[in-house]
Amino acid sequence: MNRFFNLLLFFVCLIGFSQPKSPSEFLPNYGKQVTYYHQVEAYFDQLVKNSDWIQHQKYGETTQERNLNAYYISTPENLKNLEEIRKNHLYEIGLFPTKNNSKSKTIVWLSFNVHGNEIGAIESALSVAYELINPNNKETKKWLEDIIVILDPCLNPDGFSRYANWLRDVSGKKTHPGVSDREHMEPWPGGRQNHYVYDLNRDWAWQTQLETQLRMDLYHQWMPMVHADVHEMGYNEPYFFPPAAEPYHEQIAPFQRDFHKKIGEITSKKFDKEGWMYYSGERFDLFYPSYGDTYPCYNGAVGMTYEQGGIGAGRAVLLKNGEVLTLQDRINHHTKAILTVVELSNVQKDVLTKEFRAYFKDNRTKPKGKYQTYIVKNSPKNLELSVLLNRNRIETAFADETKKLSGYHYQSNKEKSFTIEPNDLIIKVDQPRAVLTQVLFEPHHKLTDSLSYDITAWSLPLAYGVESFALKGNLPVKTKTRLDVSPPAKVANAYAYYIPWDSRSSARVLSLLHQGNIKVRSARKEVYFGDLKIERGGLIVTKGDNSKVQNFEETIQNLIKEKYDYVALESGFASKGGDLGGESYPLLKAPKVLVLGGSGVNNIDFGQVWFFMDQVIEYPMSTVEMQHFNRVNLAEYNTLILPEGWYGFSDTQKSSIDNFISKGGKVIAIGGAVGQFEDRPGYHLTKFATEDEKAEAQKFIEEQELLDRFLDFEGSERRSISGYIPGAIIENNIDSSHPLTFGLGEKYFSLKTTDSNFKLLKGAQNVIYVPKNYQSFGFIGNKLKKSIQETVSFAVDYHGNGKVIYMIDNPLFRGFWENGNLLFSNALFLVE
Repeated sequence: MNRFFNLLLFFVCLIGFSQPKSPSEFLPNYGKQVTYYHQVEAYFDQLVKNSDWIQHQKYGETTQERNLNAYYISTPENLKNLEEIRKNHLYEIGLFPTKNNSKSKTIVWLSFNVHGNEIGAIESALSVAYELINPNNKETKKWLEDIIVILDPCLNPDGFSRYANWLRDVSGKKTHPGVSDREHMEPWPGGRQNHYVYDLNRDWAWQTQLETQLRMDLYHQWMPMVHADVHEMGYNEPYFFPPAAEPYHEQIAPFQRDFHKKIGEITSKKFDKEGWMYYSGERFDLFYPSYGDTYPCYNGAVGMTYEQGGIGAGRAVLLKNGEVLTLQDRINHHTKAILTVVELSNVQKDVLTKEFRAYFKDNRTKPKGKYQTYIVKNSPKNLELSVLLNRNRIETAFADETKKLSGYHYQSNKEKSFTIEPNDLIIKVDQPRAVLTQVLFEPHHKLTDSLSYDITAWSLPLAYGVESFALKGNLPVKTKTRLDVSPPAKVANAYAYYIPWDSRSSARVLSLLHQGNIKVRSARKEVYFGDLKIERGGLIVTKGDNSKVQNFEETIQNLIKEKYDYVALESGFASKGGDLGGESYPLLKAPKVLVLGGSGVNNIDFGQVWFFMDQVIEYPMSTVEMQHFNRVNLAEYNTLILPEGWYGFSDTQKSSIDNFISKGGKVIAIGGAVGQFEDRPGYHLTKFATEDEKAEAQKFIEEQELLDRFLDFEGSERRSISGYIPGAIIENNIDSSHPLTFGLGEKYFSLKTTDSNFKLLKGAQNVIYVPKNYQSFGFIGNKLKKSIQETVSFAVDYHGNGKVIYMIDNPLFRGFWENGNLLFSNALFLVE
């Protein structure tokens, strides 16, 4: 009878779940060859089909239409009540209105492969998932009784697939550990970034990219208590795990620091036992807010970065110490470290729950930080700012009365009286995401160590170029939840349409008008039509210029409807400043754009231009890689964009570009690309405009070299940052009459990320430049700080009938510098 019962039970199990297979059982080459993305998905599918300890959720698709996947791993009972557990978790931190009877669980999120060519991360995700649900692993089953693990095996499927497909293409049967083999020489643009060649690990807060937006929507639905971000670095580096390096942002909570310390202690013991090399407390800090470790920290979680040596390692690579690092080694190291995250989360579950709830309670009732209210004056740029704040779930309101106040003024960096008016944007700090709000809005961040891994300033009011104020107390003013927006007045017979030039939506509208073959003019000075003031840069579409456009009013209104503040003019007769037929309204030429890419061009900077053109303003461009540049007929274009790079043009290619410019072409050179015009005949880009400036700089260098003779070796790295700028905000004066500055405001605050600088140019237009005694935010080395004075940031240099626009600073940096987006639009569309 017992034999019959056992046989029956065996068949019941077969009908239900089969045993889930390990990665090596399911994938014969696992650990020896990179796994295709469809194989990764197939592996997780078999786990889901063969275990009730894991559930799948597709949370979106990439630009290239690959699935974005999350897997929930916990006990079968917990997974059956997953939605109730989620709601109860949010209720306990004030983000859901009603309580239920679900028992609290610790929410742990594991993220792998945000950088597509860091394949040890995604490969280890398979191993981590298997060990968590492995029926024979009793230890992990115990952890999961009180933990919900959310595992995302690949945050960047497009980049990973680009790398994996390439590695498969160049791989043979044998591995090639020698570093000179092509297996270790990834071609441009590489698989690290996503489709638009954006670094997704720098995009957590800004959420410019589709993958980030979709992931963060799910993230905010769960608000995990612990987040581990799994990476790789240069293959000769030993393993890195927390604690992180200084600087820690001052808003990092004691319990977050304590968890970092504990994870370091427990992980080191496991690595010691295996004899694996590692380090912690160096290099990877917790400051810049848009990383996969810092962003969770500013949302109450314990955020952590894990780094395994492996970039460029292919399947196996020979290290400097003579050892061979294999893909399987990388998997083993990551698996051990990341399972330890779940283990410690279980040990610390009560502390995590208590501290996480207290974190959000304190946010609402006694938030830290110097300022308690932020006020952003009403501006069309606030539409994009509101989108960013909404994506980050930061609560906002709008003023509904007029009141005189005093507070810190961002643009002047001092206290100032002002008047709050209806429709001004208000962000109060006493809300669930108080810390994130303060981190994004604080003008000055305290650096506990100047050796920062990333930029040290990012204040949103300066990035968006909107006059803003910060108050130390709560704001006693009446508010409303929506803007008062009146639709444009309709006219039966419009003489012209005026579209203000003041935001990215202005550039998108102009993009549509150009693509619709609509002739557009731009105001070059302030003009009045009765009470209507037309600002510099304002777009003018007249019926007279577009006599062949059928149904003129309907056609134009359809193209410009995104710009809700356009105005229909019934006459071209101005009350002040000049009629629409006058010389102050030149016709704009539609750009025909060529962008250079390929080897020698910085892939990320190329991606920023590509994304801006394709997604932000939706304007067509052609791309040619450097190796094919000689095949291009530049006469087919009128605008050439050179992203940051090291081009190495031949003399013939330089002559071709010179000829293009002389005949009326426009070149936009960004960052290092400006070097192609430095000290060349016919151009005016030089480091120094006078011999005195050059001599003064040389004297400073020589004096410093004499002083350096007495310095020790030990402090050399720290001393080197005296000439270093990891990323700081620099005040710039502007020529407000120049089309390059239209819509930017009275000043431009530039995000400077390199020490490259040129004294004010002689013979060119220094349109945007750093004045003496400039304001700055973030870290600038003391040797560099003085030398930046009276240097140009953006200039226009005329050559023959054309021009070069020098962009010493990159206005498109990571896509979040909104006033930079408008500045680049000016260069593209308005500078004629």
